[in-house]
Amino acid sequence: MSSDQFGVHKWHIFKFILLIFMIGGVNCDLTISPLGPSLVNTTVGSNVTLVVTISGAPDPVVTWKMGSLPVVTWTLGSSVAPDIAIIHRDVLKIETDGSLTFRNVSYVYSNTYTVEIVKSGFKTVSATFVLKVYDYIRNVSVNTEPADALEGAEKFTLQYSSLQGEADQWRWYFNSVEIQNNSHYTVGQKSLVIHQPNRNDTGPYTLVLTNPFSTVTFHRKITVLYGPDEPMLGASPSQAFFVSGDTLSLSCQAEGVPQPSASWMFGGQTLPVSQGGSLNLTNVQTSQGGIYTCVLVNVNTGAQRKRNLTVNVYESPTASPLCSVNAVNGNVDLQFHCRWPGGTPEALLSFPALTNATSGAGDFNLTIPASQDLNGKMVLCRANHPLRQTWCNITASPTISDSSLFPNRNGTIVTMTWEVPPTSVITGFDIQMSGPDLLTVTKNGSRRKRAIEGFRSIQQRPGSSRSTDISVLDPKSTYYFRVIPIAGRTQGEPSAVQRIGPGGLSRPQIIGLAVGIPCGLLFLLLLIGLIYLCVYCCRKKRQQNRYPVPRAVEKVVSTQPDVNTPNHLLTGGLKPLPDYNRMTSQAAPAERSIPLPTFVAPPPVRTATIV
Repeated sequence: MSSDQFGVHKWHIFKFILLIFMIGGVNCDLTISPLGPSLVNTTVGSNVTLVVTISGAPDPVVTWKMGSLPVVTWTLGSSVAPDIAIIHRDVLKIETDGSLTFRNVSYVYSNTYTVEIVKSGFKTVSATFVLKVYDYIRNVSVNTEPADALEGAEKFTLQYSSLQGEADQWRWYFNSVEIQNNSHYTVGQKSLVIHQPNRNDTGPYTLVLTNPFSTVTFHRKITVLYGPDEPMLGASPSQAFFVSGDTLSLSCQAEGVPQPSASWMFGGQTLPVSQGGSLNLTNVQTSQGGIYTCVLVNVNTGAQRKRNLTVNVYESPTASPLCSVNAVNGNVDLQFHCRWPGGTPEALLSFPALTNATSGAGDFNLTIPASQDLNGKMVLCRANHPLRQTWCNITASPTISDSSLFPNRNGTIVTMTWEVPPTSVITGFDIQMSGPDLLTVTKNGSRRKRAIEGFRSIQQRPGSSRSTDISVLDPKSTYYFRVIPIAGRTQGEPSAVQRIGPGGLSRPQIIGLAVGIPCGLLFLLLLIGLIYLCVYCCRKKRQQNRYPVPRAVEKVVSTQPDVNTPNHLLTGGLKPLPDYNRMTSQAAPAERSIPLPTFVAPPPVRTATIV
């Protein structure tokens, strides 16, 4: 190859190399790449560098942004100091290769960092880093809002906080089961929300906080307050009613947290209760029967419930039921009356033989037509009390129990009265008289009367009457009166006959005589006894009198040997007894015997009885 050819060849090589350089210069771009992870975790107070490599052009302008705000600007390789924000100069430093270093980093520098490379004639390039600054998690606490969890509330929130360190992961557990987001729970970054809490949410809750450098577990027990629920009342012993004088205890309980406190009220007053809310009643009386109110209160929430308990205290009526029957409504109806006073509650009274449709308490009347055939029939009043069942009978018959006659002073008018037993059915009375007819006045002013044999009716009285006046009587005549009770068309037994007139004693006189005769007989017996006592005393006294005896006898008596002295035979023989008759005639008056007194019967005593 010649030199000229070699020179031409060299020129073509030069042009080719120049072309290559020219093409390479046109296609050269700035490049930047992180040397390490784009997510950088570090702890508070440490030093950390966000490392990059920059190529493609000399002396590019490097800008670091924290978030969207520039914090460092510098021309790479320039001798001019970097432009760093004043507030960051103690922490941030740009390295000669464009990397950014944090010294003694704090929480505030946890952010997203972007580095941009700018060169005139070149396209701007950038790279992004995420820096997270952590601390060790310490002093974790959980607060609640509101302070107490109430059943049925809108929501209940558990929110945690820590005095040091932040977590990037948090998990909530209930009864060792992790809580997930659902309609009942909402798990937030720093909170757990329980929607409409209920008693089943009571239990242990666990919070687990985690960051790259520490893990902390915190436990909190949550109690959902509720109640009181529906109260449960009871009486011990358990029975439908109690008898006056019994002892009983009332209990009141209900579910709730905390346990509701119970109190009892009766008659508007609060009663003292024992521990546990029981009310003890001893020697209970009927006045203590009634409605007792139990009040249950949740002392933490103020919620309360009330419920009533009826205590029946019974007492049996002391007397027996009383029955009677009367004619009413103009004697066309019969009113049966049954009464059993006293007792708690009042006894239930009825007349089952008359009707089963009606009854009454304590005092019951039943009116039926008098036309029913009840004369002489026994009607039963049934008296039912929770402590005692009894009855009383009514015999529906016209009867008069007693009657009396009272004349006026002249004997021309008499008032006749009568009584009716409570079980007598009376619709009217027939007043009858026997004897001379009543005086009648003739046209000329004279009076006349005629005698009629037997009883005849002179008046008709209603069933409510108990007396009547009979006038125009002749005071010199004798009359007999009686009353006949009437029930409908049935006549009862007539009353006792009452007599008035001069021919005999009146009823008051007969009563006085009946009373005076026994008194007179008693007085006569006392008088005879007194006479007999006097005679007996006189005889006793006469037997005790001592009369004078002859001296010879006295001497003989006085010379009788002592029974303790031995007897000596008489040598002169026996002498005849002295003649006491002669001795008596010769004796001194003081020594003579006097005749025995003679008993003289007392004169007869005549007694008389004045009636």
